[in-house]
Amino acid sequence: MTVLVFGSANADLVFAVPQLPAPGATVLGEGVRSFPGGKGANQAVAAARDGAAVQFAGCVGRDAFAEVATAALREAGVDLSRLAVVDQPTGCAAICVDPAGRNQIAVAPGANETARAAQVENAALHPDVVVLLQMEVPAAEVAALIHRAKARGARVVLNLAPPGALPLDALRALDVLVVNEHEAEVLLHRLRAPDHGLLAAALGTALLVTLGERGAAFFHGTTTFGVPAFPVTPVDTTGAGDCFCGVLCAGLDRGLTMQQAMRRASAAASLACTRPGAASAMPTASETDALLG
Repeated sequence: MTVLVFGSANADLVFAVPQLPAPGATVLGEGVRSFPGGKGANQAVAAARDGAAVQFAGCVGRDAFAEVATAALREAGVDLSRLAVVDQPTGCAAICVDPAGRNQIAVAPGANETARAAQVENAALHPDVVVLLQMEVPAAEVAALIHRAKARGARVVLNLAPPGALPLDALRALDVLVVNEHEAEVLLHRLRAPDHGLLAAALGTALLVTLGERGAAFFHGTTTFGVPAFPVTPVDTTGAGDCFCGVLCAGLDRGLTMQQAMRRASAAASLACTRPGAASAMPTASETDALLG
């Protein structure tokens, strides 16, 4: 069994600031640190640290930021045989984090814009793999891989973040669609659906909505349930959603039910909020086990 992640890898520059800057304002920070990031890499690390065998397909540049972007992937033992090194600069994110753990993020995609679905060969797509995708690489490539993976029997999970204009036929080919509340609102408006349950019905796929400190909710057919968040004191919420997605797929890959996988993902995401950074904040399986108790 395998989790195969197609997505972005970034170097994150994290600025600790007393308050998030307003438009036109300059805020003097307390320091800056560099961390590995990018939604694809974050999710791959989260799944690997939770015990899954993980493969990652994406792109980095030939610059110094490439080492930063891939450090956590290498440390977690992720298979990087499908990682391409290109002439574009490695993707980079500037992240401001306030004392409450809230953040503002600006991203320069760089090499991520050159990621191609063809980096994942057909032989890697089969019923024993969970394919996890996000929207920080070109939407056309995401759609192409969704269709190829589905046609070959893989279980396909998309985190529609950031929300992008993915064709409806690609969304309807998914097994699981994961969105936060903002991303859900974009889809509700696009499909003119009045609520999450009817949105899931309109797409014909399982819909999972993350709700921050209120946990997460699941909608598919007549099945609807929620899982709670675990109370923690947040330090940095930057990678929490990515942690949720990666651990969710790791759980599904090893045969957990959706409810079990969501509860485990919620616990892991809560732990990720207690640490600075994104990929580097992902908990190990034993840490998540301890919180689940």
